[in-house]
Amino acid sequence: MLVNAILEGHLAPGSALPSSRKLARQLKVARNTVIYAYQHLVDEGFLISRERSGFFVSPEILRGRVRQAPERSQGKDRIRWDEKLALTPDDMRQNLKPLDWYQYPYPFICGQYDQQLFPIADWRECCREAAAISAIHCWARDQVDRDHPDLVDQIHHKLLPRRGVWADPDQILVTVGAQQGLYIAAQLLLNSERRMGFESPGYVDAENTFRIFTGNLSALQVDLRGLVPDENFAACDLVYTTPSHQYPTTVTMPRNRRQEVLEAASKHDVLILEDDYESEFNYVGEPTPALKSMDEDGRVIYIGSLSKTLAPGIRLGFMVGSREFIHQARALRRLMMRHPPSNNQFVIAEFLKRGYHDALVNRLSQTLRRRWQLLGDLLEHHLPGGSRRSTFGGSAIWVKGKPSLDADRLLRLAMAEGILFEPGTVFFHGDNRPARYFRLGFSSIPTDHIEPGIEKLISLLSGMR
Repeated sequence: MLVNAILEGHLAPGSALPSSRKLARQLKVARNTVIYAYQHLVDEGFLISRERSGFFVSPEILRGRVRQAPERSQGKDRIRWDEKLALTPDDMRQNLKPLDWYQYPYPFICGQYDQQLFPIADWRECCREAAAISAIHCWARDQVDRDHPDLVDQIHHKLLPRRGVWADPDQILVTVGAQQGLYIAAQLLLNSERRMGFESPGYVDAENTFRIFTGNLSALQVDLRGLVPDENFAACDLVYTTPSHQYPTTVTMPRNRRQEVLEAASKHDVLILEDDYESEFNYVGEPTPALKSMDEDGRVIYIGSLSKTLAPGIRLGFMVGSREFIHQARALRRLMMRHPPSNNQFVIAEFLKRGYHDALVNRLSQTLRRRWQLLGDLLEHHLPGGSRRSTFGGSAIWVKGKPSLDADRLLRLAMAEGILFEPGTVFFHGDNRPARYFRLGFSSIPTDHIEPGIEKLISLLSGMR
């Protein structure tokens, strides 16, 4: 409170503070508490102490600040930004979700986490370790373009082998979430002449990213086995795919289709961006190895993320590729941001080293499997044949409504009842996008809210017929 009053100019430099006795009475705290606080502010340079006179605001604390009236410093914006901006990403199609999603009793949305499942004690332990003097001396230095070696080691020895991927440390690059990995790859590999292929329906922000670098785009077909390596695929220079759990349909690409994709890519010299989306969440049988694990000539660039297992706000991912590609990706990342924050890398490395991530994935898988089973059973009962439960897992179910359904209108009605979900229109490429699809996520909704939420949603659907 005192610090803010000083920094905001409410207490002028040189002004006297109330005596410790008086302030203690006003705040109804012990006098020693006030004396300790005053002394701490002296040590930090906010106050000065004068013997027998008391405490005063230090005249040095605000030195070096520009003194100008706010109304003069702000001025008027007379720039015609619509004429100046070379790019307007906000005009692109977006999958927007309410920021206050957690206030809704039935949040069937994807990409968020269940606050009750976050390992707070484990995370705090790792954060305390990062606050040790030796740790601070390690991560506080500018690493230029290097990543924290302990995190790279954990990715190398723990995360990648789970997916059947074997790579040397110099083939790994840490990113600020998977999204930055997509952006770096697109900027390095695309130009106006090169054709970019992506799944439709698919991840809309991947398409938006590719659109920044080329207008030569190709929406590729997705069937019950994932991406189809047809003649449109063969005509591309670079293809983006989500084989573990196709985004948004949740289809898992089987091993034989993966082999077909790799053979077609090799035959037609197509590079592949593999986004290993939600690969950790498999509830039936053994997980299918990553496409990268089957890559024999280095044409697959693998993108992984810890945001889906830890929490989306952590924003940490990684890329794996050939040495020359990662070398250039590292150089490009340096121009963008040098490297992701080293303190965050340190904490996550500790979290992985202590086995907390493995334990978390196990707990999440058990909880999400129960929700997957419950939600799937409810949809099969209420909408027989209308939902597609993922083959192996994931955190959502793709629903196909009747041809007359307008999922965007349904969402507006559902929000009034406390229900959130994702209409499917945004995931399709082109002008004539179907409105009958929607996606129900279950990563953030409490298990006991699923059944009443679905009953309310089915009631709304019935009323629209």
